[in-house]
Amino acid sequence: CIAVNLSAHTFQQRNITGIITTILKETRLDPQFLGLEITEGIAMQDIETTIHKLKEMSDLNIQIAIDDFGTGFSSLSYLKKFPVNKLKISPHFVNGIVDNQKDKIIVSSIVALAQGLHFRVIAEGVENKEQLAILRQLHCDELQGNLFCRPLSAEVIEKMLWYDKICI
Repeated sequence: CIAVNLSAHTFQQRNITGIITTILKETRLDPQFLGLEITEGIAMQDIETTIHKLKEMSDLNIQIAIDDFGTGFSSLSYLKKFPVNKLKISPHFVNGIVDNQKDKIIVSSIVALAQGLHFRVIAEGVENKEQLAILRQLHCDELQGNLFCRPLSAEVIEKMLWYDKICI
């Protein structure tokens, strides 16, 4: 899956779904392997438009995630209206789960909420084995962070995707 963070400017474009459809055709990427991520703040700017756009994207079989979940001022009631597949827990909370009981309780609650709503839950910013152990114990579905891989340049990623001159 290739995950792309959408900025507020990009998400607000009138024909964003058409643009994405064109890119999918040009790249021949199966939509199920595209993940689009928007922050809570972007999602909450114009609720009805957000729901409409996310529904169009979801209808294309694109995976949709709410990024940095827990740091915005969204209403939980909108989670049942947004056609999303994933919630990504902000590194702000993940960073403190080893030493701060409140952060651990918040992360645990987000995991339970996401799984109860049949969303996958992703913890961002996993930096050490202690965090990893706690997140595994909480049954977090996916983990991201420097513990697994440092950020890579586009050139390095491109080389990783090419094998014997055949893109895989």
